[in-house]
Amino acid sequence: MSGTHSRPSTGRDHPGEQGAEDPIRLLAIRDTALSVDEVFAAVGDPAAGGTALFVGTVRSHDGGSDVEGLGYSAHPSAEEELRRVAEKVVADYPVRALAAVHRVGDLAIGELAVVVAVSCPHRAEAFAACRKLIDDLKHEVPIWKHQTFADGTEEWVGAC
Repeated sequence: MSGTHSRPSTGRDHPGEQGAEDPIRLLAIRDTALSVDEVFAAVGDPAAGGTALFVGTVRSHDGGSDVEGLGYSAHPSAEEELRRVAEKVVADYPVRALAAVHRVGDLAIGELAVVVAVSCPHRAEAFAACRKLIDDLKHEVPIWKHQTFADGTEEWVGAC
């Protein structure tokens, strides 16, 4: 007996390497302040070796202009669309846990507008899944941004 262990490489045969049974832990569109801690806690999973978190904040400028105010509005179907986006990410990656919350209403510069997180068995998967989640949320979920600029102009972003 040599005392060494030989473990065959079987890909994703171990349950921890696969997606969790119900990985969508938190999805919400809220008119109250968001919490990074809440989202991070929602994606905790003992089989996850990597957790990626993205926080979007209201910035003081856009397109070379100073932003004075910002508000988000959501279509009544926004939460349903958010779930559809989350389910697609879960189908495409070995997600252990996923959470996404987006703010609506009037926000001040520096406030949290969106917080998303994904945990997966490995970091590369977590980064990729988190990026897909935020990118698809921004492109597919009907949430619109209304910006007011210091020069008195305004614009809607994401509205048709």
